[in-house]
Amino acid sequence: MSASYLAAEHHQLREVVRGFAESQVAPRVDQMEQTGEIETDLADVIARQGWIGATIGEEYGGMAAGHLAKTIIIEELSRVSAAMGAMVQASQLGVAKIIHFGTEDQKRRYLPKVAAGDCLPTIGVTEEKSGGHVLGMETTAVRDGDEYVLNGAKVYVGNSHIGHLHGVVARTGTGSGGLSAFLVERGTPGLSLTSHPGTLGLHGFSFGELIFNDCRIPASNRLGAEGDGRDVAYSSSILYGRLNLAAVALGLHQAILETTTALCHERKRYGNPLHHLPTVKDKLGRMQSRLMTARLSAYHAASLLDQGLPCDPELMNAKLVAETVLDSARAAMEIHGAAGLVSNRPIGRYVRDAFHIYAPAGTSDIQALRLAEFALGIDKGHYSERLASQPDSPTTQVVPA
Repeated sequence: MSASYLAAEHHQLREVVRGFAESQVAPRVDQMEQTGEIETDLADVIARQGWIGATIGEEYGGMAAGHLAKTIIIEELSRVSAAMGAMVQASQLGVAKIIHFGTEDQKRRYLPKVAAGDCLPTIGVTEEKSGGHVLGMETTAVRDGDEYVLNGAKVYVGNSHIGHLHGVVARTGTGSGGLSAFLVERGTPGLSLTSHPGTLGLHGFSFGELIFNDCRIPASNRLGAEGDGRDVAYSSSILYGRLNLAAVALGLHQAILETTTALCHERKRYGNPLHHLPTVKDKLGRMQSRLMTARLSAYHAASLLDQGLPCDPELMNAKLVAETVLDSARAAMEIHGAAGLVSNRPIGRYVRDAFHIYAPAGTSDIQALRLAEFALGIDKGHYSERLASQPDSPTTQVVPA
């Protein structure tokens, strides 16, 4: 049923991305796993395919392919390497703030570079003390003539160490209207990065901390008006982040199922393939069901978003349902048994990577809380209705020439 959302161009795009992932990304996975080092060369190669510009309009050199195409791109990369899928999704998340809040000058300056693969944007919202509580952030931006001076830190910034343009939300006043957003270019004096921490999964992906110490940026680098920072943070997370993470989970989910069914065909028990055991077959059936449900939820939300229809609950639900990849990862490990514990099998990597889906763009607790507000009729409106119809709607051509 999820295929009913796809045009011929989407199927063609899937073939292109899958072929690239299997030929260009797969050979690098073992090295990323063994070293845990940030993968920069491969990230550059992927960026130059133009896929980070999936939702950027043609007038800025982008694909203008839309959110469903973007979902397929991330999904297919993540099927081979969730780390590289995460790299693409994090930069596409960084695109959102410029598309929806950037001035025409900012769009002309940065979006063509992003579309060409010359600029990887990020977004920095989360802080150590406030976590997912956006209004609790303490990083400040103080106006000083034609500049703003930033002080503070942002943690868990996707593409932190390879990003060229950081979108930063900081406090310019008090209360919910006291947040503003800014573009900070890599190399700006006063901006530094801590050493990249070791992570449970997504080896090769950078996921670190940005430090601002009297970091001066031009006032022209502000995104939107003072006070728009909350909307920049929330809309980027809702319109892009939740669906993007769902797409990473879809790719992982597909890889988990493919790897486990292959094992069940190859391994024999009592003279028959492993899948003849009823308990194994039951686990496989539930894994298949979870994947089908997650893909349908994600494609449905992406389709609504591409049409400019209100779909905040659908986007939240896509992220919530996508987190069932953790259930399938555990079931896959149970089927693998002790074989899943050795390092020459990918299932251990899939399990570790799957845990990275839970926290970003709101945990399942947050998604459930927001969905309850919609059910009770006490929500605060749809960011998708207000912003999705702005110029990132797809054309029919989704495969770059």
